Amino acid sequence: MQRQRSLIAEARAQRPAGLGQIGHRPSSAPDREAVADQETEFIGAIDCGTTSCRFYIFDQWADVVAHHQIEFEQLHPEPGWHEHDPSIYCAEIDKCIEACLEQFEGKGHSKDQLKGVGIATQRETTLLWDRQTGEPLYNAVAWPDARNASNIRDIRARAESTKFDTPDGVIVGEEGIRRLTGLPLSTYFSATKWDWLKENVEEVKEARKRGTLMAGTVDTWLVYQFTGGKDGGIHITDASNACRTLLFNLHKQSWCTQLCEFFDFPPEALPEVVSNSEVYGVFRKGHLLEGVPIAGLIGDQQAALVGNKCLTKGDAKQTYGTGCFMLYNTGTDIVKSTHGLVTTVAYKMGKEGPLHYALEGSIAVGGSSVTWLRDNLGIIDHPREAGELADEVPDTGGVYFVTGFGGLFAPYWDIRATGMLIGLSTFTTKHHIVRATLEATCFQTRAILDAMSKDTALATSSSSAPNGTSVEKKGEEKGPAGLKVLQVDGGMTGSDVTMQLQADILGIDVRRPTMRESTVLGAALLAGGALGLFGWDLSRPETLQKVNRLKVSTFSPRITEEEKEWKYAGWVRAVDRARGWKTNSGHG
Repeated sequence: MQRQRSLIAEARAQRPAGLGQIGHRPSSAPDREAVADQETEFIGAIDCGTTSCRFYIFDQWADVVAHHQIEFEQLHPEPGWHEHDPSIYCAEIDKCIEACLEQFEGKGHSKDQLKGVGIATQRETTLLWDRQTGEPLYNAVAWPDARNASNIRDIRARAESTKFDTPDGVIVGEEGIRRLTGLPLSTYFSATKWDWLKENVEEVKEARKRGTLMAGTVDTWLVYQFTGGKDGGIHITDASNACRTLLFNLHKQSWCTQLCEFFDFPPEALPEVVSNSEVYGVFRKGHLLEGVPIAGLIGDQQAALVGNKCLTKGDAKQTYGTGCFMLYNTGTDIVKSTHGLVTTVAYKMGKEGPLHYALEGSIAVGGSSVTWLRDNLGIIDHPREAGELADEVPDTGGVYFVTGFGGLFAPYWDIRATGMLIGLSTFTTKHHIVRATLEATCFQTRAILDAMSKDTALATSSSSAPNGTSVEKKGEEKGPAGLKVLQVDGGMTGSDVTMQLQADILGIDVRRPTMRESTVLGAALLAGGALGLFGWDLSRPETLQKVNRLKVSTFSPRITEEEKEWKYAGWVRAVDRARGWKTNSGHG
């Protein structure tokens, strides 16, 4: 605590007076050079995603001063398996930092002007390592990995004979787990991956017997390594990552002993849960950023929520990356989903700040479907060609593509679903297939938004006045049903065609900022807020008005309500045919 206070005090003491008011505009505006030599404080951010990592340096307007990105190797040792070599995370991030600092210093700045770093990471990816050696006991099992599908059936059966103490009383079965965690039983979440590792990896079994087992998600591993590893590394995670493990009690905001027992997970191996915006420690001695505070820590989708400045109850964003993720800010209210979504932590601004929650819908296959067109079918040579091909036809010619390569996530949660192209005819061309691929993500987003509408409507209607009558204010829209704009970010949003399709299929405006790296921006905002930089106070969104104000593109619906519903009805029929396809018969 004393270290944190001294870091913040030092940063504030060095701040040039009045700089935040110069120009009153983003630094990329014409007066950029007029103020550049007066800027002495910058904030950095790491984003360790599923397929790449990056490092960014931002100024007080959250304009990008320098950045570098590197893709890393994806390991698929068996069908349905998805792993990463844990050592590659820090190694590639360090290369990004080095290249970024070279750009930064080339612009006349110095490394000591970098006042702190925030970290955003892929979620659910599971890592286990040894306390004595600091070395991983197995590869990182990535979040899309589905090797544990058979385990889910066993876990679900075991849950049916287990009583769970929930805020709603004792509940038996998977529903009891959902009431505690907000999550269904799925291959997606960390504890089910642990269930496979503890049964199949000898090194994990031995470390557990020795009492030297350490566990975490990618955020935990990075902070541990950057702050010293086995020589004093900090073992922490933040609430937005902890809540994706199936071991975190949303209501008590802590690890759940009952769930640890159910999953046979040693609680002593778990990291300490911290907020998203505080000084946790500094980069270890000998590191390129030695002594620089790590002051923000958050899961990538929640980071994008912050980066899009969706800090008010009722705000929503969708990130289009390898997978796609929509989050709807429910404020400090825990909204239970009965329509296939998950209830999750959104963010916690500082140790004493309240925990904010969100409803989330996750799409397993988003941008990776476009990569599949390139790598598996050879239809395109570069992802950007997808939009160009799709734009050459007015529609899909009746083709629907259910991209259930590893089952379907929200709101279906069907691990037996598979990918399916339907509606093919002699008229079908590669253009139709590519357009159907882009539409698949947009249709799944519509399904999630519909589910959010139903969940928030139920939550509103179930609230009661003191006399027991239902509370409902006339003229007020209820949740996503009244959503007028969807904030978007991520790689797929670079395609105007995809964003127009999304606006058409949703029937609402889709708003895309010029700076679409909202994940890394969110991590930077959290770190800057923790250090008291630039007047940023994320508990007061109005202090971020000058942040990321560059051009925003808005896509508005162009098709009729009737056409929108007709198209979506076809998608619903296609999904029904793809669901439950995998059987144990050997035929599918």
